[in-house]
Amino acid sequence: MTDMISDRTSTVSLRHELAACAAAPPDAPRGLPGQAYVDPGFFAHECATVLRRGWHCVGRADELPEQGDYLTLNLLDEPVVVVRDDTTIRALSNVCRHRGMPLVEGSGNTKRFVCRYHAWTYGTDGALLRAPRMQNAGFDAKTCKLPEFHCAQRFGFIYVCLADQAPDIDAELSGLSDMIGPYQPENYRIVHAAQEVWHCNWKCLVENFMEGYHLSVVHPVTLHGYTPTGLSRKGPNGLGYTSYFANYPTNIPSRGAGAPGLDDAARNRSSLFAAFPCQVASVAASLLVSLSILPLTATSIEVRWTMSVYGDELDDETIRQRVNLWEEVNREDREKLEAMQRALRSVHASGGPLAGDDYEGTVRDFLLWLARQDAMAG
Repeated sequence: MTDMISDRTSTVSLRHELAACAAAPPDAPRGLPGQAYVDPGFFAHECATVLRRGWHCVGRADELPEQGDYLTLNLLDEPVVVVRDDTTIRALSNVCRHRGMPLVEGSGNTKRFVCRYHAWTYGTDGALLRAPRMQNAGFDAKTCKLPEFHCAQRFGFIYVCLADQAPDIDAELSGLSDMIGPYQPENYRIVHAAQEVWHCNWKCLVENFMEGYHLSVVHPVTLHGYTPTGLSRKGPNGLGYTSYFANYPTNIPSRGAGAPGLDDAARNRSSLFAAFPCQVASVAASLLVSLSILPLTATSIEVRWTMSVYGDELDDETIRQRVNLWEEVNREDREKLEAMQRALRSVHASGGPLAGDDYEGTVRDFLLWLARQDAMAG
């Protein structure tokens, strides 16, 4: 009982800290204290509120091109199977309605989902098709359909929301199409996907990916040459996203022509955005990289990242080199974030001042969004 009271007290205190960060003057922004990134009670509060209500990117639509193609994931401890059913993509509960067995693992293609425990069988629309030897006066196949979560496709990405009432995704992302639409992100084709566990808080990776302040310091070989910190510029933000531009120096080779009509400004930069709460992405003329963050605990996440290319401009060897480059970039970020995570328990990790708009204005956008969402929790 004492521990429960302590957890509630800590959560209330950290919610006050979040509100205070949001209320800081625009010319004097500051970050959250370290406890907001390590406290299990605060993480549980986030899972029940801001994370459960959010739209989560779970992959690219072209990962599921054929009827019956599926992929599975655990989203906030909720087993989900994302499947192409006829002409749409659905997000279904990956739990048999009989005794709770997971129906399928990994990814693949199927005509139907057959439970390996008692052979209950479901269609790709979630309907129960067969329940062998089930003789029970209370049994009704129509009430045993797999529950369905909210699922939407935007910019070639698949988004899933676990909440009973999902926020309007178009309102959340309103304005983002003006920034990334000219790249035609829905027309990129996936060439690589990988998953790994990072030992850091989910907010740490959102904040890290979305600021250019660290680029030249953390990535002196991999990124500084074509996206130096000094050329970073704040981009637009909206109800549920933020962005910045990592501009290229004028003396580097072309990174690709990209979509027809793409202007020189867009062609000569990487446009980075975060679709809150847990997607961060970089889109450039020929390359699109997206990281989907699946929070596991207060101090661990599963990161699923995909790389997609535009058209056939990049040959196989160049794609291989780009995959290797991004693996190294991710390794560099992971190393720094895991080291920082270990230090965030310190009483001296009290939340420092944030740099100006072009460097950490996106972090401020994220904290303002978190505070708004937290306030909705009451």
